[in-house]
Amino acid sequence: MSEEKKDVVVPEKFQSLVEMVEKMSVLDLAELVKVLEEKFGVSSAAPAMMMAAPGAIAGGEAVAEKNEFIVELTAVGGNKISVIKAVKTITGLGLADAKALVDGAPKTIKENVKKVEAEELKKQLEETGATVTLK
Repeated sequence: MSEEKKDVVVPEKFQSLVEMVEKMSVLDLAELVKVLEEKFGVSSAAPAMMMAAPGAIAGGEAVAEKNEFIVELTAVGGNKISVIKAVKTITGLGLADAKALVDGAPKTIKENVKKVEAEELKKQLEETGATVTLK
């Protein structure tokens, strides 16, 4: 990865910003992404979805895409500890990472999940008081 950094030419006006980002933890970077998404009304997931659209237009993959969902934690609700435990179990994340994910709601919990599994995950999370959206 350090070799990739050497190949990237960073304009002078962005040098200090890039240096600050390089020093951030993964959790800080996730929080920064959320803040930028909210402030500017953009989504970091948009390019991936745009790239998937041409395949869906081709016809054959349209049926397959309807069977896969994104499970998104929309709101935590009143029982935050139970939600954190459920997210930890579902994602396999550590306690601190699961807490950060829950604190950052709305956040994607799992992607490319089959309909049956997505509905089961939604049910598990809703039983803890969370609000979940399937996309």
